[in-house]
Amino acid sequence: MSPSAVWLIALVVFCIVEAATVGLVSIWFAAGAVGGLIASFLTGNVWIQTAVFLALSFVCLLAVRPMARRYVHPRRQATNADRVIGAEGVVVQAIDNRKAQGQIKVQGSLWTARTEDGPPVPKDATVRVLRIEGVKLIVAPLQTAEKGGM
Repeated sequence: MSPSAVWLIALVVFCIVEAATVGLVSIWFAAGAVGGLIASFLTGNVWIQTAVFLALSFVCLLAVRPMARRYVHPRRQATNADRVIGAEGVVVQAIDNRKAQGQIKVQGSLWTARTEDGPPVPKDATVRVLRIEGVKLIVAPLQTAEKGGM
């Protein structure tokens, strides 16, 4: 079998594997196989063809993979909602985790709120926002939050 046929078969196999996985697993090797195929037309030396394959695969991996990862796994964008973390708010509806109720007003906005450790918090109490879980703020009464080192 000629080296050109081997590189063509390798190219097809790498493309099939890439199509089956859809995870940028073997596309780098497919590019290297194209380089090996082109090198097979220019020289009969299998070692040079293999070196071209390895070098091109490595360069493609180093150059394209970081850009592809940013596209596939974009970074989390901070939103304006993140600004309430650490802020103080006033309870406008008593917070009771067992009854699944409670609201606070923080920075001029009303939010559904729950406490972290569960004790009810009465209306008009001051709380500190610890974090956001979904669309709910997890809060602690101001005295508890200050004791916790916040």
